[in-house]
Amino acid sequence: MSEVLRLPGLVDVHVHLREPGQTDKEDFDTGTRAALAGGFTTVLDMPNNALPITTPERLEEKIALAREKTMCDIGFHYGSLGDNLGTFAEGAKHAVGLKVYLNNTTGGYTLDPARLKEIYATWPRNQVVLLHTEEDTIDIAMASLEGLDRPVHICHMPSRAVLEKIIAAKQKGLPVTCGVTPNHLFITEEDVPRLGVYGMMKPPLKTKADQDFLWAHLDDIDIFESDHAPHTHEDKAAGAFGVPNLETTLPLLLKARAEGKLTLEQIIDKCFTKPSEIFGLPTDDATYIEVKMEPYVIHNAELQTKCGWSPWDGEEMPGRVQKVVLHGATVYENGEFPTAANPARVLTPFDS
Repeated sequence: MSEVLRLPGLVDVHVHLREPGQTDKEDFDTGTRAALAGGFTTVLDMPNNALPITTPERLEEKIALAREKTMCDIGFHYGSLGDNLGTFAEGAKHAVGLKVYLNNTTGGYTLDPARLKEIYATWPRNQVVLLHTEEDTIDIAMASLEGLDRPVHICHMPSRAVLEKIIAAKQKGLPVTCGVTPNHLFITEEDVPRLGVYGMMKPPLKTKADQDFLWAHLDDIDIFESDHAPHTHEDKAAGAFGVPNLETTLPLLLKARAEGKLTLEQIIDKCFTKPSEIFGLPTDDATYIEVKMEPYVIHNAELQTKCGWSPWDGEEMPGRVQKVVLHGATVYENGEFPTAANPARVLTPFDS
């Protein structure tokens, strides 16, 4: 008989569900179905929508859409280009964190680093500021932490050059955490010729040496985050950056566990305990997942994500989610979503 693992409902602090504005790629219904199929019962959605979420009104509209459609618990990050600081007090009432970009990415809005200190001083101290920062901006990001007494999280940390700077900042006692994606743990730039446009992402794939450094310093990485970034085949062919990851993150981590690269305890720590602690999210003992440890092959046609593809199509994994219980109600089981009343919640600072 196959082993069945019971884990707490996982938390993904970094997803792009595309609604509103780009629902041809994903929407709250399909994206959160993908989350449940991947074992994530809580997701935190990024603000770089087609119309960036940089006003309280846009955030409230987004939340209203989510309440109608989301299948799992969901929270939202607010956005800033440094020109909306006057909206922070109101925006923070409905947000879990603030996301700013020091490098260009999907949505095309980048913050002037000179505004970082002002942003840190204005956004509520009990909420995380998340940074997209790559090799060319990591020194600026780390310098901005000097003398800071508020949490800052470095998203999708991709390389040795970036992680070394974060490790040094942690050793100095600076208030920084970081996450890593399956992209940078499981594929490298050597896979780009095989994957083609489906291997294009931000930050881009790195060398095998970079990947080996990330695995060797796993204890210095706080969380695993999917950076679920769905695009249509047409958008990928046109050069869009990003890959969907909600349904494949846990299977990939279980594969690494089977290979002796990490433990089940580390998966729980970096996919549940640390994300909940860092972002101040409520937890619930009546929310959990069951994983059947039986080999299966990832097939694009079986994915819940609307974009319908994965860079890991055709690869065998050692196990996948069999059942998800959210706040005591079974919301996913053996590929099906029961039609009972949906217990999903929209998370705000007042929930914790």
